[in-house]
Amino acid sequence: MITVSERAKEHALSLIKTENRPEGTFIRVGVDGGGCSGLSYKLEFDNTVKEGDKIFEDKGIKIAVDKKSFLYLAGTELDYSGGLNGKGFIFNNPNASRTCGCGESFGV
Repeated sequence: MITVSERAKEHALSLIKTENRPEGTFIRVGVDGGGCSGLSYKLEFDNTVKEGDKIFEDKGIKIAVDKKSFLYLAGTELDYSGGLNGKGFIFNNPNASRTCGCGESFGV
């Protein structure tokens, strides 16, 4: 399962409203090869479920992830930080054995 913190929920709902996203918009997360630690996170808004997607809902936020990415993201919490060290969504991934300094890539 992939969960969402209260801060991430509030920010996602705010972005969906501000950007006038269509009804049924959800968060799509995934993993790509690359980045300084080997794998990098992907996050975008979407409104089309693809074949093979795993769908989760937490705190009223729907999240889609493809099967391959789910192997690396199982148990991850999506959080949001607006602090001095950077603003944006954060992946609290228990499967990551190492991460880069910016938190945008990881290794297992």
